[in-house]
Amino acid sequence: MLGLIPGPPPRGGNTTTEVAETGIDAKLTADVDRPDRGDVPGWVLITLMTAGLVVALWALAGEAFTSMFQDAMNKVRGAG
Repeated sequence: MLGLIPGPPPRGGNTTTEVAETGIDAKLTADVDRPDRGDVPGWVLITLMTAGLVVALWALAGEAFTSMFQDAMNKVRGAG
C-alpha cells in the first residue's frame, strides 16, 4: 500500500547546488530555490477569510456600526 502513495511532485528549475555544479551564472538564477518567497495560496486564503469575516460582521451588526459611526461623527462636529 505504501508503494502506491506518490512522493512530492518534482520541482521545476535548478537548485543552487545544481547551478554551481553546471557552471550556470548565479546572477541569472538568483531567484532559484529561495525559501523566503512566501506562501501565496496561504495569503490568498487569509485575505478571503478576512473579507468573509468583515462581510459576516457587517451583515450581523451593520445597524450598530452605522449608528456608532454617526454618533462619533456628531461628537467630532460638536453636534452631540
